[in-house]
Amino acid sequence: MIGKVLRWSAVAACAFIVLTAATVAGLYVTVVRMGPPQLAEASDVSTIVLDRKGRLLRAFTTKDDRWRLPIGPDEVDQRYLAMLMAFEDKRFYSHPGVDARSLMRAAWQLAVSQRIISGASTLTMQVARLVEGRHERTASGKLHQILKALQLERHLSKKEILALYLRLAPFGGNIEGVRAASLAYFGKEPRHLSLGQAALLVALPQSPEMRRPDRHFKAARIARDRVLMRAASAGVISRAEALRAQSEPVPHARLAFPKLAPHLAEAEVMAAPGKTVHTLTIDRNVQSALETLAEEQTKLLGQRLSAAILAIDNETGEVIAHVGSAGYLDDARFGAIDMANAVRSPGSTLKPFIYGLAFEAGIAHPETLIEDRPVRFGTYAPKNFDEDFHGTVTIRDALAQSLNIPAVKVLNAVGPGRLAGRFRKVGVEAAFPDDTPPTLAMALGGVGLTLHDLATLYTGLARGGSVIPLHHRLGEAAQLLLHGKQSPPKSVLSPVAAWYVTDILKDAPPPLNAKKGRLAYKTGTSYGYRDAWAIGYDGRHTVAVWVGRPDGASTPGLVGRLAAAPILFDAFARLGELKPLAGPPSGAVQATGSELPPPLKRFREGGSELAQGPFLEPRVLISFPPDRSEVETEPDAPLMFKASGGVLPLTWLVDGAPIDSDPRQRQVVFEPSGPGFLKLSVIDAKGRVDRVTVRLK
Repeated sequence: MIGKVLRWSAVAACAFIVLTAATVAGLYVTVVRMGPPQLAEASDVSTIVLDRKGRLLRAFTTKDDRWRLPIGPDEVDQRYLAMLMAFEDKRFYSHPGVDARSLMRAAWQLAVSQRIISGASTLTMQVARLVEGRHERTASGKLHQILKALQLERHLSKKEILALYLRLAPFGGNIEGVRAASLAYFGKEPRHLSLGQAALLVALPQSPEMRRPDRHFKAARIARDRVLMRAASAGVISRAEALRAQSEPVPHARLAFPKLAPHLAEAEVMAAPGKTVHTLTIDRNVQSALETLAEEQTKLLGQRLSAAILAIDNETGEVIAHVGSAGYLDDARFGAIDMANAVRSPGSTLKPFIYGLAFEAGIAHPETLIEDRPVRFGTYAPKNFDEDFHGTVTIRDALAQSLNIPAVKVLNAVGPGRLAGRFRKVGVEAAFPDDTPPTLAMALGGVGLTLHDLATLYTGLARGGSVIPLHHRLGEAAQLLLHGKQSPPKSVLSPVAAWYVTDILKDAPPPLNAKKGRLAYKTGTSYGYRDAWAIGYDGRHTVAVWVGRPDGASTPGLVGRLAAAPILFDAFARLGELKPLAGPPSGAVQATGSELPPPLKRFREGGSELAQGPFLEPRVLISFPPDRSEVETEPDAPLMFKASGGVLPLTWLVDGAPIDSDPRQRQVVFEPSGPGFLKLSVIDAKGRVDRVTVRLK
């Protein structure tokens, strides 16, 4: 009886095999008449942003909220592919989409055992299922997969089919494709997988939800070990390698996808929404290092402060790092705002260009003497930051110490319109309030510029006065040159004037524990302690740093020398070894003051279009806090109010009530009762008054 059953089972199995083979043959004839497969949805991949070396900076989900990153067989560890073939489809490169041997074996086992012992799906059949998004376990569903697999094989190469699998295979949740899985579970690109990691990624697509390592750790490990043993049995790896790989840890959680240069990446995607791969000039390692630097340093400076950093290659104008804030997801610091492109007051950072124009015009030399004494230009009476006067100084010292009065005098001689015009010539458009014409206030920050603008100007200084446009798209400059659309460099200063400026800036006092003379740099602080700047360069790079509050609120004590300069020097340390600055060009005169020709020995202050009038006693002004500003307060911490000008003694009032003060001082300490608005007034000995309204937070 048993023998009879076995004979009938064998007959049935043979009949099924013959029928199956005939069906496959018939299907193949049908496929010959079919057109190419529809792969529109399969081509929908995540938009990615890459650095200059092709490394991932940022990825975005697809329209259906999937992580599906573009990937090809050449971008994957070849041991992963070998294990994939050994485990899933060892005759992938020889069968036409359907493995007849596996199909007949599965049919025989089904007929004899009356249950499914092994499957017969090839990688091509799996791709057919993934492309259509349907997985039917019925006989008709399997026949449909076979038909689609034959269609794929007829119109695509094996490499193209494998690329589809690598892109579409499910790995749990919204993770699709081996590249997305490698980044999500291991934080690395799939070309750098270990044996254990590669085996896990081979195992997951068979049952992606039940083997997700972040939810089903033990099942994931068992499946991985099974792949390793199968690979060892197939001779893909040795048994010793398999045992070592089994000891590798299995991840317990998903990792976040890279989000480097987020502001620039988002801007690029918005500018070209139909493009799926954006390649930038950014260097991933430098970008990561400077983002960490900005985050670490601002935490030390204050709770609501942010920072922005740009790093530029002087030779090419390529942006190698673009840090838009101290933390993209930090709402307290307004991290989503790209402060590298925000218009702010540049403080004293334009002084080098003021003196540079004077050098270029032949009306000054670094050793020319100039007076740092009280002066008035109509109603404008500039003051030094330290509210002191230094008498007769050289222009070298005036720039190195960032004295305000000499800078305004020199700008008065060269003309603020000429300075703004020179900026416009090199592509930097300065913003003035209410479209008013440029004024002498430009010398001290009375103009609006971005960090990108300042980086452009200082890169020009580093290049000997020659300005080229900064760019962040890789290959953009070469394309413009190829099509004859690249504009030639434009001069912000002559080579001699630029070198004079550099020779002064390289001797500026460095921050604590930093070496002097290794780079040329300038700091700046805007009115009301709203912005702190530091921009510097060596022979290879230019780095620009901004620190402040994106909402424009004041931060007492926020100055460029203390807040931004340390970040600048630390940024250069993370860029690598400094390259020496260029030497003097032809025509540079290195002389002492006594060796200069008479017209250059002392700066002549008369004859400007804004002739200075006689010195008048300046009226009293509240220098801190600025009017309509917001000031951060801490419990039991006093505030210091400051005034400039006027005749001592001074009387201070808060909300109309006098407060205790030293009449011989121009500052007063006040202890607020709590947050809120207050009206601050100061009256000098001649009854002149200045008032501001501030909000304490």
